[in-house]
Amino acid sequence: MSTEITINEAALQLGVSEQRVRTLCRQGILVARKIGNSWVIDAKSLKVYGLKTAHHVAEDHPAYVRSSTKPIALSFFSGAMGLDLGIEKAGFDVRLACEIDKFCRQTIALNKPDIALLSDINNYNADDIRNAAGLSSSDEIDLIVGGPPCQAFSTAGNRKGFNDERGNVFLKYLELCLELKPKYFVIENVRGLLSCPMEHRPHDQRGKDYPDLSEDELKGGALNFIISRVEKSGYGFSFNLYNSANFGTPQIRERVIIVCSRDGIKPPFLIPTHSESSEYELPKWNTLKKCISKIEKHDHLTFPEKRLKYYRLLKSGENWRNLPADLQKEAMGKSFFSGGGKTGFLRRLAWEKPSPTLVTHPAMPATDLAHPEEDRPLSIQEYKRIQEFPDSWELAGPLIQQYKQVGNAVPVSLGCAVGELVLKLLSGINVIQYKDFKYSRYKATTDTEWRNEFKKLVEGHKSKVEQQQLGFG
Repeated sequence: MSTEITINEAALQLGVSEQRVRTLCRQGILVARKIGNSWVIDAKSLKVYGLKTAHHVAEDHPAYVRSSTKPIALSFFSGAMGLDLGIEKAGFDVRLACEIDKFCRQTIALNKPDIALLSDINNYNADDIRNAAGLSSSDEIDLIVGGPPCQAFSTAGNRKGFNDERGNVFLKYLELCLELKPKYFVIENVRGLLSCPMEHRPHDQRGKDYPDLSEDELKGGALNFIISRVEKSGYGFSFNLYNSANFGTPQIRERVIIVCSRDGIKPPFLIPTHSESSEYELPKWNTLKKCISKIEKHDHLTFPEKRLKYYRLLKSGENWRNLPADLQKEAMGKSFFSGGGKTGFLRRLAWEKPSPTLVTHPAMPATDLAHPEEDRPLSIQEYKRIQEFPDSWELAGPLIQQYKQVGNAVPVSLGCAVGELVLKLLSGINVIQYKDFKYSRYKATTDTEWRNEFKKLVEGHKSKVEQQQLGFG
């Protein structure tokens, strides 16, 4: 039976005026009924509203429901839970989420109120994690998943790697995994991890007037450190750069997935469910039209009028290069003279292709994500569909924060592919492997290829240092 509270109690809980609460009742935003001249409010409705608007704080708490026969998974850097939804879809009981971002925490509390919720990973040790998840020291953890902050490794960022505070939480996550000793743990990250150095030297401090790069400053040093630490612990591992479109996501989105196995055996790669042109007799990639064409309600940002002027001249799949020649320079301004392909400027998405990678803001000039036909950016409802969140998934915070949460998420199908692979390995089921499958657009992204390339880089560096020491440099 639901609990009802008074206007005064609701106002105190939300930290707003009683008049504001009455307005929310009249507008039907809060579930309430009138008794005489006053309102009584459904307490659950008030809690949901408070979490969505961040009037209520999502506090740390242990798991409230622990009776599950499914394999147990723990999640770190959970975000809006795209990866976790995929793991859950595959058949895992996601028992704990750890997330520091305020709005993501609200979203987790709205949708998964019974799982444990923790905040800053730096504040917890292995015992804290087990206690919050309702696990004893002898209980097995089947899977730990996490996508440590990618900004420190992103090719779009400063590339500070492990000297960045966010890089340090990457190491904290790794050490927690090794201490908790799950049967499997997964590290998810951006493509930039493949080339990120352990130490980054600014580009204006390189060249003939500066010392040569040290081994720690070589491309790939950070990843080499990570996998060396994993190997030293006795875990086997494999990694690849995976395009989520190969797993059913209607989006070209590439992420590094490292799967680590406590038994020391190298895990196989994720099992694709789709391919670009029906290779291996798999279904073709899913398209944007199939994904978003039947959404009725849209909440979205707007483009400025000066940009709309050009969008009205563009069709599905076109960008600024499809404008009349005399308008291209006008539309692009100073960017017209900059390098690169600039395909993100004035970009209308194509109906019959997957979406490009969703970004955290669909109306930024260099990364526009415009609807194929309508003169607007993609809506948050379309974002959710493309990232494969359920339509019923509640997102907390203002619209710009909702875009950020979904734009940073792992697509659900990619998460499901991770979960299904690990579930097969746990069950001893043979895993299908497609020889020479093109997992991404890039070369040398598998663990074996990558290590060979990194080894060549290190050997070349050592040879150069030796020559310099002998006076030949």
